[in-house]
Amino acid sequence: MTKKILFINPLHTDVFDEEFRTQFESYKSPETVVDVVSFAGTGPIHVEYNCYEAMVIPELIRTVKKAEEDGYDAAILGCFYDPALRACREVAEKMVVTAPAEAALHIATTLGENFSILVGRKKWIPEMKENVHKYGFAHKLTSFKSLELGVHDFQKDPEETKRRIRAAANEAIKIDGADVIVLGCTGEFGFFESLQEELGVPVIDASCAPFKYAEFLVEVKQKLAWTHSKKVGYQSPPADEVRDFKLFETAEGKI
Repeated sequence: MTKKILFINPLHTDVFDEEFRTQFESYKSPETVVDVVSFAGTGPIHVEYNCYEAMVIPELIRTVKKAEEDGYDAAILGCFYDPALRACREVAEKMVVTAPAEAALHIATTLGENFSILVGRKKWIPEMKENVHKYGFAHKLTSFKSLELGVHDFQKDPEETKRRIRAAANEAIKIDGADVIVLGCTGEFGFFESLQEELGVPVIDASCAPFKYAEFLVEVKQKLAWTHSKKVGYQSPPADEVRDFKLFETAEGKI
């Protein structure tokens, strides 16, 4: 059965779109169709600041809503902050919605005892730490490590990025006791395979993890009818309020 998945890169730049698409094509199941989109127009080209994250959330929610209308089985919110994950699950009435941190942490805690998250900057850690606690994995977290690189720095000098990841990962393993490494930014793509061979532990890629997790969630929905419960927290807003508040209408009309 076909799985149609949309990866939403919530940035106002398409600089990573083709790399993500190529990566997903390499790892996808034969029946999976995957598309990658980013945002057009003027706006943040990264969301390293919480205020930037807040600015892209309305467009992110609208994109999720349109993805369901366009027949996608799953949408991935492509930032390790997991922006507006709960809100997006509310507006998607039937479609699976997941995000990098949620997916990566579930996978990491299944594959090992303790994990360390390697992020770009110290600035990112407080919000990401909040998510670790929210998802219930604080007791499995050994450390955060900052590579002192921004979102758009990871791919500028891949060898330098790999050197920094290797050094931080070795410290996390040998000193902190981690037996799984989580790369805490979708921009850290392209490094996990060679590094996990060197390190001898799983290295979880922040874009592949939610992609494969989305495939899994779609499959269990298709075959077992297990999907997001609409009874309590993910309950969708009433249709009449959505209509009266014109939540998904733009100057050009409905999305």
